[in-house]
Amino acid sequence: MPTVNIHDAKTHLSRLVEQAVRGESVVIAKSGKPLAKLTAVSAPARPRRLGFLKGQITVPDDFDTMAAETIARLFEGEEA
Repeated sequence: MPTVNIHDAKTHLSRLVEQAVRGESVVIAKSGKPLAKLTAVSAPARPRRLGFLKGQITVPDDFDTMAAETIARLFEGEEA
């Protein structure tokens, strides 16, 4: 893992970022003392596509209350 002083890092930032993208981490130092490590970041997950099932499914009108009595009994420790 190469070490680069902070002045050179500022001068050659694009090149150092490309190195990191290729998988080679770079240590940035000041007066010979390591300060930071430049590494690649994993690509973010694909964004979620909201609404892609619109019109293909339906939610019952009583969705918020269906099976409420059964759920309440289960929370109270009674059999369903």
